[in-house]
Amino acid sequence: METPLQFMLARPDPRESSCVPGEVQIATVQRSKARAERNYGRADALHKKVIEAGYRVINIQNDEILARKYRIQLRGIDAPESAMPYGKEAREELANLVQGKCLRIFVYGEDRYGRCVGDIYSNGIFVQEIMLKKGLAWHYTAYDQRWELETWEKEARAKRVGLWASPNPEKPWEWRKDRREGR
Repeated sequence: METPLQFMLARPDPRESSCVPGEVQIATVQRSKARAERNYGRADALHKKVIEAGYRVINIQNDEILARKYRIQLRGIDAPESAMPYGKEAREELANLVQGKCLRIFVYGEDRYGRCVGDIYSNGIFVQEIMLKKGLAWHYTAYDQRWELETWEKEARAKRVGLWASPNPEKPWEWRKDRREGR
């Protein structure tokens, strides 16, 4: 009898599962068998191997799902760095918006740091919209010309919310450039 994880791996979704390295698929199936046999030492060792490869086995409604951690750059916005004013608030708001939620991510490419660039919807809410409306990000016009992002930033500026409460907030891309140049 196949476990749900074995079923998923035996009939992979070509959009993602076919990209999972064979050794990760094998380790995951072996881990599932070891757990069924109550061989938890072996199961833990196999789980460690899966984690070291950048994957996780998570349990959702009694089904084991193989998941991969992705780094995602929110398309069209740039938030303050943690050391900048409103940096911690931006990070906390983003965590509140996405952590533990059902996410829908539309990936449009990859940036020079290997991150996926995309739009994120959290339980149907457009994350970039919230970040802009709360004044916790800039519309990054150098990479994205969507008028709605510009509108949401202008609304936040007009209301002087978040980082727009400051008379002249520093742009994160300029802040990063200054740090690289040692200013």
